[in-house]
Amino acid sequence: MATIGMRHAVLWVSDPEASAIFYGQALGLERVNEIPGGVFLSSPESKTDHDLGLFKAEENVGGKRNTGLYHISWEVRTLGELAAAKQRLAEMGALVGENNHGVSRSLYCHDPDGIEFEVMWELPLELIDPDAPANVALDLDADIQRWGADRPGRGAEPNPLG
Repeated sequence: MATIGMRHAVLWVSDPEASAIFYGQALGLERVNEIPGGVFLSSPESKTDHDLGLFKAEENVGGKRNTGLYHISWEVRTLGELAAAKQRLAEMGALVGENNHGVSRSLYCHDPDGIEFEVMWELPLELIDPDAPANVALDLDADIQRWGADRPGRGAEPNPLG
C-alpha cells in the first residue's frame, strides 16, 4: 500500500493570525476554520478540509519559540488501507496516536528521528455529518462496518475541478 499523496502540512508559528495573513497574501490561501491558538487555510480549489494548519508555538526554556514543522499528512485511498497502515505502523513501533476528526480518520506516527507525520483517510463530502462528534477516539472497525473497507476517501475520488 502506498499513500495517494500529501494532504496537508501543519506548522508551529509564533503568531497564527499574522501567518494566516501572510499565506493568504503569498499563496491565495483562504481561512476555512479556526480554534483557539490555531488557524486552518485552504486553496480556493482544494478538495480537502484544510491544506495548511498554523498553531501557536510554545516558548522553550530559553524564551525562544519552537517554530517549524508540526506534521505532514499523507492520505490513503480506503479505510481498509488505513487499517493495514495502522497494523504495520504499530508493529514498527511508529504509531503514537489516533483520532476521529469528524472529517477524517487519522493515525499519528513518528519517524526514526521523532518527526511526526499523519496517515489519514478523509471522508467524502456526502458522508460528512456536521453534528457528528469530532476529535474523539478512532474506531476503525465501526467505520469499516458503516462504510466498507473499500470505500474511497475524498482524495481518491475524481476531482471535479480537473
